[in-house]
Amino acid sequence: MFSASRSSLNVLRTKVGQSTYISAARMISGQRLRYSISAKTTSALCSKAIRHQNVYGANRVQRFHASAMANAKVPFLLADIGEGITECEVIQWFVKTGDKVEEFDRLCEVQSDKASVEITSRFTGTIASLKYKVGDMAKVGSPLVEIETGDAASGAEEPVAAAPDAVSSSTPAPEDGLKGRSHVVQDMNAVAAMMDIPSAAGGKPEVPTADHILTFATPAVRRVAKENNVDIANIKGSGKGGRVMKEDVMSYLANGRQSTATPKAAAPAATTSAKISIPRGEDKVTPLSMIQKAMFKQMTKSLSIPHFGFADEIVLDNATAFRSALNAHVAKTPEKYNFKKVSYMPIFIKALSIALEDYPIMNACVIDGEEASSAKLKYRASHNIGVAMDTPNGLLVPNIKNVQNLSVLEIASELARLQEAGKKNALSMADLKDGTVSLSNVGMIGGTYLNPVVVTSEVAIAAVGKMQRLPRFKMVEENGKMVERVVAQSIVNVSWSADHRVIDGATVARFSEAWKSVVENPFLLGGMLR
Repeated sequence: MFSASRSSLNVLRTKVGQSTYISAARMISGQRLRYSISAKTTSALCSKAIRHQNVYGANRVQRFHASAMANAKVPFLLADIGEGITECEVIQWFVKTGDKVEEFDRLCEVQSDKASVEITSRFTGTIASLKYKVGDMAKVGSPLVEIETGDAASGAEEPVAAAPDAVSSSTPAPEDGLKGRSHVVQDMNAVAAMMDIPSAAGGKPEVPTADHILTFATPAVRRVAKENNVDIANIKGSGKGGRVMKEDVMSYLANGRQSTATPKAAAPAATTSAKISIPRGEDKVTPLSMIQKAMFKQMTKSLSIPHFGFADEIVLDNATAFRSALNAHVAKTPEKYNFKKVSYMPIFIKALSIALEDYPIMNACVIDGEEASSAKLKYRASHNIGVAMDTPNGLLVPNIKNVQNLSVLEIASELARLQEAGKKNALSMADLKDGTVSLSNVGMIGGTYLNPVVVTSEVAIAAVGKMQRLPRFKMVEENGKMVERVVAQSIVNVSWSADHRVIDGATVARFSEAWKSVVENPFLLGGMLR
């Protein structure tokens, strides 16, 4: 039986806290292990419990090491990556069973409804088993892989010593491993079962094949293959390092699913052939992608918000001159910037931040908004302005943090970084979280007046339409007199949507006018510097 002195248990309570102490004390008293535990060993146990508590959460113990244990299988859990994400799709493995890994080596790539994330190892050892196949949905908090660390790599502070009356003279030597020690394995499995850790005697799940593990492709290409019911492992990639490109998938379909590499130069013809080969009028049912699932959930929630719409037009003649002056400066010192030209967006974003200083409710969010009696408004100090982007994975809205503290050129630099990351599907969770108000420049594609949808974590969003050169009446001076003339002006339309539960139409109109005045007169930016 496990026995522990009162002083040992007091040490345990002091070092790991009451909740972890209760779990460990139950384990000590409830498991029939043929060992005694000293205060020193208990201290080692506490250290192990504390480290596991920090990594995996409270009230869980990573593993116990006995002198008889030669190799420990450590379950590597899929950690919580934030934003309320509960599951991720495994899109590729970088390892297979039997591979040696070290700390920070890549294990796999998973796709959430926000972005793709590469998971790296926290342990050094050998891959014992993979818990998911490519395409499976991995649950947050569940094991991704089991890693066999061995005693030396396991980081055990103090092996558990056997009591003299617990080990007979016929017990094999330590180098014999687990032979003749079935009681140790059974007892350790009992501890593992109690602590919800996979046992050493557990069965091996089906693992991905080597073809799946060694196939390199972006999430967008994998989505195209999945939508066409194609096993991407059968396609020979023509990209760098054998990476499968979208053109390879289309060529594969066009060639009757023959596994051949297609030169990049032949890609347009292959795409055309693939489209022609699909029969007209054929129905096809495909599952939603992770991004589409996220939009489905978010927009369903957003439709519970009563929207108020407001639209106006902005004259960009002065903003065009201001932008030209900024670009002339950038051209003289290109080594200082990560972009070649300043677009209109940094000007729009900075002007929006200035208007928010006078109308902070437009930067707020509703909390506890199920009932009016409990609803509150949270006024946020940071202007984290989101910018809608069309990425290979679909619509994403990263945000530029603390715009109130940035210059137009600094905003342009951060915007260029986000756009480049979006093209590569490399936007991080930090880029996507904590937005306070959003701005969509869908006019780059087309459209004049739009109808954007407010997300539940914000109260306002604006959509900028395409810029047009249009005739407008304007008062001009001729021979010392002001006369009305028709002149050509650069016009852009902006459409606002606001949460009508907490924002009225007059507030939106005044805020939009404040924003418009700064965009139309960008020289005011200099006068507003602190």
